[in-house]
Amino acid sequence: MNETAKAPARRGMALKTRNALVGISFILPNFIGFLVFVLIPVVFSFVLAFMDWDGFNAMTFAGFENFVEIFKDRIFRQSLSQTFIYTFFNVLISAAAALGLAIILNAKLRGTTFFRSAIFFPYVASVVAVGAVWKAMFMRNGGPINLFLQFVGVAEEHLPGWLSSTDWALAGVIVVSIWKNMGYFMVIYLAAMQNIPATLYEAAEIDGARKWQQFWRITFPMLTPSHFFVLMMLTINSFKTFDLIFALTEGGPGTATTLLSMYIYKESFAYWHYGKASAAAMILFLIVGTITILQFRVEKKFDDFM
Repeated sequence: MNETAKAPARRGMALKTRNALVGISFILPNFIGFLVFVLIPVVFSFVLAFMDWDGFNAMTFAGFENFVEIFKDRIFRQSLSQTFIYTFFNVLISAAAALGLAIILNAKLRGTTFFRSAIFFPYVASVVAVGAVWKAMFMRNGGPINLFLQFVGVAEEHLPGWLSSTDWALAGVIVVSIWKNMGYFMVIYLAAMQNIPATLYEAAEIDGARKWQQFWRITFPMLTPSHFFVLMMLTINSFKTFDLIFALTEGGPGTATTLLSMYIYKESFAYWHYGKASAAAMILFLIVGTITILQFRVEKKFDDFM
């Protein structure tokens, strides 16, 4: 009797074990990839931040010397300030442009599908191709942008040098970044707008609300979750921008477009200062982490208030 009762229990345990092994077999490849390509490099980078190492000689413990050195470094301080400037303008203008385009293309007009696709296309385009095209467009002599400025009356001696000028290079990079990324966030706003109940607008029209009032009283507040998502993603992406800078200017001319990500790259692979590069990476991580936490807290407080 006891053996008969134990048999189903053993079969149940075997089934649970088999299901667990099947689940582990699905998770294991992804976990190994995360362990090898993410977790171990991040931990090693944290360790390197307190070491002096050039990749060839033995590591020596440096304590906080790497952090002290990078804050004494003029290029690091410049890259830090340029990163904040780039992030500020890129986030605000990209979010505003994405929202404006979403409002325009949310209307039921002929050709909106084409324009939605055309605006989204730069986001999926090759960064190398984008860099090559915009380099040609930003040429000081003969570039389409400066030719247009001449056409509208800007004197030749006042034409911007764009990517070849230390005064204009960062502005040029911001323009390209906005152009490339706003299509993706436009799609996010479009999806959110199309989920707003039409009955809200119908009730507003009955009450005599104008389109501008409907936008501020209905559309903008209903898009609050999308606002937080867009701002958070834009902020994180702006702080870690590297490929676009590399394709356009490689951090130049001089150090005019050297952001933190480019500074880390040059310290690592140009000067072999792995300790300083890791220290700068830790600072970048702390900045992004702090801003992300603050954004989540603001969103939570806003949700509690609403």
